[in-house]
Amino acid sequence: MERWEGKVAVVTGASVGIGAATAKLLVQKGMKVVGLARRVELIEDMIGTLTDAPGELFALKCDMSKEEEILEAFNWVKENVGPVSVLVNNAGFIRPTTLLDGSTEEWRYTFDVNVIAMCICTREAVKIMRENVIAGHIIHMGSIVGRYPIMMPIPNLNVYPASKYAVTALTENLRQELNFHKTGIKVTHISPGVVISEFQEGFSKDGTLEAMRSGPILYPEDIADAIVYTLSTPPHVQVHDMMIKPVGEPI
Repeated sequence: MERWEGKVAVVTGASVGIGAATAKLLVQKGMKVVGLARRVELIEDMIGTLTDAPGELFALKCDMSKEEEILEAFNWVKENVGPVSVLVNNAGFIRPTTLLDGSTEEWRYTFDVNVIAMCICTREAVKIMRENVIAGHIIHMGSIVGRYPIMMPIPNLNVYPASKYAVTALTENLRQELNFHKTGIKVTHISPGVVISEFQEGFSKDGTLEAMRSGPILYPEDIADAIVYTLSTPPHVQVHDMMIKPVGEPI
């Protein structure tokens, strides 16, 4: 991780869960980390716990469903912290609706946050990297349900798996574009299994949440460690796709 010391990382959805764990670990590794989230006060609280870390954490309020806020955020980072070297596209959204009688508004919001916002953030980060000749790293947070249909009776996932299938496909498309333009920028897709975090509160209100958490689980820190591993590989090595399951996970 030495080559990233003092460099700038942007982590979306950094207020809780995987995003918070990742932001904290990258600061501890010496990076300048800008955490984006709507609940920016949670990131601000985390800043106080990192005063002795070699890096620095910045908190920036950003609604990932609004392109103008994303553009403002990346401009702020560029002007106040420095050019982006690492982007962790972690922000995600799900609500317990269904495909049979679900809410169109919530379906659309899921794709806006999980897919469109990811594309916008990637575009802006890559633009900065190319302007500054930075061989950076883009990390897309996928999901096990974006790899194959989940083998559990969970009727409330609605369009969430489809949005994560899109992340899987977009990662390969991005790799091809980055290679074509000889950017030297890496892209990594991470697909975690069940991770215990506040994010899961959106999955279900009918007992499914408790069932998921009663089985084998991962912790946000496990995924943050995996992110640091991918960043730690030498320049000629690209961990393109990583699936992470807890031991004993049935799906």
